[in-house]
Amino acid sequence: MNTVFRVTSGDPSSARTGELVLPHGVIETPVFMPVGTAATVKAILHQRLKELGFHLILGNTYHLYLRPGTRTIRSLGGLHGFVGWQGNVLTDSGGYQVFSLAALRKISDDGVLFQSHLDGSRHMFTPESVVAAQVAFNSDIQMPLDVCTAHGVTEREAEEAVLRTSAWARRARDAWLIERDRGYRGLLFGIVQGNFFPSLRRRSADEISVLDLPGIAIGGLSVGEERGLFREMLFETARHLPTGKPRYLMGIGTPDYIFDAVEAGMDMFDCVFPTRIARNGTVLTPDGRLILRHEVHRNDDTPIDPTCGCTTCQRYSRAYLRHLFKSNEMLGPMLTTEHNLYYISDLLAGIREAVRADSFPAHRLAVLDRFEEGERARRDRR
Repeated sequence: MNTVFRVTSGDPSSARTGELVLPHGVIETPVFMPVGTAATVKAILHQRLKELGFHLILGNTYHLYLRPGTRTIRSLGGLHGFVGWQGNVLTDSGGYQVFSLAALRKISDDGVLFQSHLDGSRHMFTPESVVAAQVAFNSDIQMPLDVCTAHGVTEREAEEAVLRTSAWARRARDAWLIERDRGYRGLLFGIVQGNFFPSLRRRSADEISVLDLPGIAIGGLSVGEERGLFREMLFETARHLPTGKPRYLMGIGTPDYIFDAVEAGMDMFDCVFPTRIARNGTVLTPDGRLILRHEVHRNDDTPIDPTCGCTTCQRYSRAYLRHLFKSNEMLGPMLTTEHNLYYISDLLAGIREAVRADSFPAHRLAVLDRFEEGERARRDRR
């Protein structure tokens, strides 16, 4: 099943570039995937995403299952027809949402019984039903139901989560193979769990790898732990993953974590961070974050970043953007979202170029030193 992915270059570190072949086009990796929870990346048109270089976005099975529902989405041509997006779509299983809504769910070997956060209605997710929902969405990549545990749980609790995650992955694989025989073209990735216990991480990686799925993901990291522990578990897990398959690190999107992911040999990552902070008036620059609501920008006629090629920086001043946010005008989040996604797209393009040129470590150091120096200066000004 490794014909869907090939490594095209590698750095002396574990960093690499590749090509991922999906039903709606080929994706160059490493790649960042904007999060479109409810079938939309907030505050930006799908056409602009394509123009910014994004050809793979995320949807959320939990939210889409509850509203508008799988039947509606299937009847309107899957997610691509429903939203008018002809690029690729990855849908997560909803497992993380169930994890984050712990007070509203009950886990058993069969699956997860949960209450809707919308109306309190009760629903059951099983590995098979989650596969079926994502087939209805016609997801290009779908994720199996898994059990994500919080930082600080006991080793026994983490082990139980690994056992269920592996068992559910086997059931999801069997259901997915049946759907493939019926003509479904989307891929199923496995998910490695294990919390922050190295032996469980290794065990989970082995149990998911043996399923020989088209790709493999690392889940359960960046859930509140310190960065040092994050890096330790990331690199420990990564060295047990098959090298010939695409590797997806779930839920990371800050520049430092992106560089960590690439250094560890990851190919794909996603996070709400760039778009969420944009909607709050915070933008990313090579010199760290810029908070546009601050008074210092009231009369500032310069763009967010004079070197940036996005429409926002080409046309609008910091003073105008601050005015939009202070006035609660919807144009503000739209313009800052476009800027932050342009920044991320450009960051990944630079990373791919550096890997191809065998200069990733030096590039990483230069970019992060500048970004973190700017962050320190920003904190000192407060």
